[in-house]
Amino acid sequence: MNIKDFKAGKYVKQIEYYSFLPEKILKEWIISSPKINHLLSEANRLLGELNAFSQLIPDVDFFIKMHISKEAITSSKIEGTKTNMEEALLKEDEINPERRDDWNEVQNYIKAINYSISELDKLPLSNRLLKNTHKVLLESVRGKHKLPGEFRKSQNWIGATLKDAIFIPPHHNDVPDLMSDLEKFLNNNELYVPHLIKIAIAHYQFETIHPFLDGNGRLGRLMITLYLVSNDILKKPALYLSDFFEKHRNYYYDNLMQVRLTDDLEQWITFFLVGVIETSKSSIQVFKDIIELKANIENKKLPKLGSKTEKGIQLLKILFQNPIITANQLVNEMKIAHSTANRLLADFEKLGILDEYTGFKRNRKFIFKEYFEIFNRNE
Repeated sequence: MNIKDFKAGKYVKQIEYYSFLPEKILKEWIISSPKINHLLSEANRLLGELNAFSQLIPDVDFFIKMHISKEAITSSKIEGTKTNMEEALLKEDEINPERRDDWNEVQNYIKAINYSISELDKLPLSNRLLKNTHKVLLESVRGKHKLPGEFRKSQNWIGATLKDAIFIPPHHNDVPDLMSDLEKFLNNNELYVPHLIKIAIAHYQFETIHPFLDGNGRLGRLMITLYLVSNDILKKPALYLSDFFEKHRNYYYDNLMQVRLTDDLEQWITFFLVGVIETSKSSIQVFKDIIELKANIENKKLPKLGSKTEKGIQLLKILFQNPIITANQLVNEMKIAHSTANRLLADFEKLGILDEYTGFKRNRKFIFKEYFEIFNRNE
């Protein structure tokens, strides 16, 4: 079917409202728009470049950990959570009690990302995987009573109340069938639909079905990365579109809604591909900046430590996993004496690698500021 001929669905009368029943998407979609084809080509080129970077960098998983933290913060922010990058890297007992609910939601999202990516070794991108990931996402947080790990069994809506809702997704009785269609679409390799077009359509469809009572936005955005990794488009989970969607939040929601109102799937796909292009460029620049920073420290700063250079290399690896550090953490991670940890942190401070930012004499915290700011530019 040509995307120009797409019909989004229809409104179905329920007892006191109309819900939106989307058309199924298990079709061979044809793209005739020169603009979309041009954007698709550029997006694929940049994804290939990003993929190459993610495989060239030693210890890339350290940096991926920071990517995941950034994604968890940004995707949760779209849903109204207010944890910042620094807080996300701290332990629970270091968080202001008034902000712990938000912090826990971000931590759950980090767990959900790590869990789902690791599960791709055993499971395809399937309803089973989405449900299991949803369970991790909502465990012991504000949505814990909203059927974690299960498709909804009641009507949900977007808006203050059902009576004045901006959008009412399909009736819950239709959810299993619609999600089965979505699962088949994602995994049918006999459909000759370009991967980025397929996941753009799938993301729109997932958000339109809104299959869970809570967490649909976060899970729908995570599904994009899971699809790219599961289809070997990315060897490492280094691309997350939430930052682009958050910056253009109104356009993100408007473009999704416009499909339902006017059948304009092309505009949504255009927006999605621009998001892939811009996010790929940003992620490539992050890797370039990390390579430059790492080389500068290893070649110019660490040799000044003399006999302590080897310990300095160990500390640098730890900082690339978490750029906020204390002497106690260093004692535990490097198995060194407290006095040695303090001297090493002082050395890194003198070299301009670390900054102490509490001003305390005890329980001091140090931040690897240059590295932290690479991921925190837009906060």
